[in-house]
Amino acid sequence: MAERFGGRYSPGADARPRPEPDTPDLRRARGPDPMRARRNLLFLAPVPLLFTAFSGGALELATDLSALAVLWGGAWLTSEGVRAQAAFDARATARRPAIPRKLFGAVLTGTGVALATLSPGAPADAGAVLAPAIFGVVAAALHVLAFGADPLRDKLAAGVDAFQSGRVARVLDEGERHLTAMREAILRTGDRALIARVARFEATVREMFARVEEDPRDLTAARRWLGVYLEGARNATVKFTDLWLRSRDSDARVQYEAFLDDLEANFAARSQTLLQDDRSDLTVEIEVLRDRLAREGLLPGDK
Repeated sequence: MAERFGGRYSPGADARPRPEPDTPDLRRARGPDPMRARRNLLFLAPVPLLFTAFSGGALELATDLSALAVLWGGAWLTSEGVRAQAAFDARATARRPAIPRKLFGAVLTGTGVALATLSPGAPADAGAVLAPAIFGVVAAALHVLAFGADPLRDKLAAGVDAFQSGRVARVLDEGERHLTAMREAILRTGDRALIARVARFEATVREMFARVEEDPRDLTAARRWLGVYLEGARNATVKFTDLWLRSRDSDARVQYEAFLDDLEANFAARSQTLLQDDRSDLTVEIEVLRDRLAREGLLPGDK
């Protein structure tokens, strides 16, 4: 999709300096993209089947096109599984993916390779079936070696039970959905400055994510921010995008950016409060321990 250029001297832009779209915050918002070359190869490798499908009869056509569809389905599942793995690895507390996408991708890849190597017109004997089956098993095994397995267990924070970690994971998953909806909505504008502005807000929200992951006890204090307030930001972004695409209303843009400024400042202040509370808890724990050691005469210098 074409992107509308936006900058300090573009029509309708204000005089405030805006970050370029390739800032670290925006790259972080887009998320990691591991194994891109391998994933792209999964989509490109079956393309020759489009040409071989029309070189034979109807049976060869159906077989090759079916193999192509299955291989592309496996490539798509694998791509989604890699992204899910990256999101899982990036979080200190996370639930395992509900669907093992990479495993299913390996099964589809093996099935697609078996179909692609099948010779429909060959005599029906053991060799005609065994060879494609072997190719399929080898392809599935190589797929697992190349992309690995899906996470099979939930990731728990150190010293936190499964119940607390599950609560944190559910709230953060909801927050991720709100952020994704905001990002997808603002991308529809094609305005580089607006996209970068939302990315900065997203980076600030992720600081609160990090605070809650490090200490799940902060979830109670942060839950309204990660739920109600973030949902409100998502709704405002969707409505602004719809209005901007219809009318290019500069007043609405100013109001929206001011709204993001205020909300981002409040998110940052709340994250700092959570961090200060953690430090206060640590100070209290240290003082209690020092008092106990002093009563038992175990502090250095005590006799």
